[in-house]
Amino acid sequence: MGRRQMNLLQGTLDVLVLRALSAESRHGYEVAAWIRSTTDGTFEIEDGALYTSLHRMEKRGWLQSSWGVSDTNRRAKYYALTPAGRVELNRASGDWARYAEAVFKVLESDQEA
Repeated sequence: MGRRQMNLLQGTLDVLVLRALSAESRHGYEVAAWIRSTTDGTFEIEDGALYTSLHRMEKRGWLQSSWGVSDTNRRAKYYALTPAGRVELNRASGDWARYAEAVFKVLESDQEA
């Protein structure tokens, strides 16, 4: 049986997108495919949410974009991290690691509620 898809917590999409772009520039479909593949299908990103996130982060200066040609020989907008985006990825990754650690502490607690 496959993994169940989950809804993203608010604020999660940006950090996932930043991480997807941390090694190389990608166009939107590649970003969504990388997230889906890396999470074994747990997160399926909708186009509207993805492009809203990409545009928002570009306006904040975390991403830069340029036009190129995809593997399927189509014109595509490629996104890449800026230095400010790398700083934000590091900050957000630390925040999410602390958040996840705190949730696991609660879930694994032997104490009665």
